[in-house]
Amino acid sequence: MSWDRVERLLGKDVLAHLRTRTVGIVGLGSGGSFVAVSLAMSGVGHFILVDNDVLELGNVVRHAADARYVGQPKVEAVADLIKRRNPSAEVKTVVGRIEDHLDLLKDMDVIVAGVDGEGPKYVINQVAMEHNRTAVFAGVYERGEGGDVCVIHPVEGPCYACWAEHLREGLSDLAHDDEELDYGMIGPDGTLAAEPGLWLHVVRVASVQADLALNHLLLDTEAYRKMPGNTVVMANTHLEIYEGRVALPYTAEWVSVPRNPECLVCSHVHQQAGERVDEVSLSDLATLGNVTLEQEEDD
Repeated sequence: MSWDRVERLLGKDVLAHLRTRTVGIVGLGSGGSFVAVSLAMSGVGHFILVDNDVLELGNVVRHAADARYVGQPKVEAVADLIKRRNPSAEVKTVVGRIEDHLDLLKDMDVIVAGVDGEGPKYVINQVAMEHNRTAVFAGVYERGEGGDVCVIHPVEGPCYACWAEHLREGLSDLAHDDEELDYGMIGPDGTLAAEPGLWLHVVRVASVQADLALNHLLLDTEAYRKMPGNTVVMANTHLEIYEGRVALPYTAEWVSVPRNPECLVCSHVHQQAGERVDEVSLSDLATLGNVTLEQEEDD
């Protein structure tokens, strides 16, 4: 296996650093499976995969694993794909729900949330905060019209509960001049509305999730890139982000979603860190990428 081109891009020391890092991927569906294989092909050396599902024939058209793996647990199928691309990678597989294996999160250098349900995301969020672990969440909108990816850093910004308050159900309440936002709404089953679209639409979002997870692993290296916000919203087609504003196909906008100083999940974390948490006006939320909603702090 030759890593020559990756080494030329990232550098020998950076590639060596990635080989020591552990990525945890919770949910190995269409997005999570793509993230896992992509990170393995980028030089990440250790993986913890958690999912309780078996690959079914209907999954194959929207999954990194093909028909050879039908009937196998998704974690085992993806583990095999990782080893085929990166034979030296160490992969731990867990067939089960993350709620029953929360102790694993402390062993992950970055957590990739590939689950659809908001319930498991909130569980991941709370435990990640407790163990000071960064988590990268993603969502694909109905019919694959677009999606979003957010990076949740403990202490430095909002937790996922704060984030979801603004970018999921509660977002319409925060829009400028009461304009109702159309994307990212949660259905009655606790997941993003409807099934996502084609594989190619899913992997556009998953590719950004993988890249931002990789970027976090590079935090202490010269290859790290500082991003303009904590959330990126992507359009795969003409996407009405809010009334009167339509994002063009294949465009993206960055947002910095603020934390809620009264959040029951993370407010104690910020207080323990000795930070002063200020109220931030959200009246300009509808301008999205044109403003930063969270007051900047030194990193």
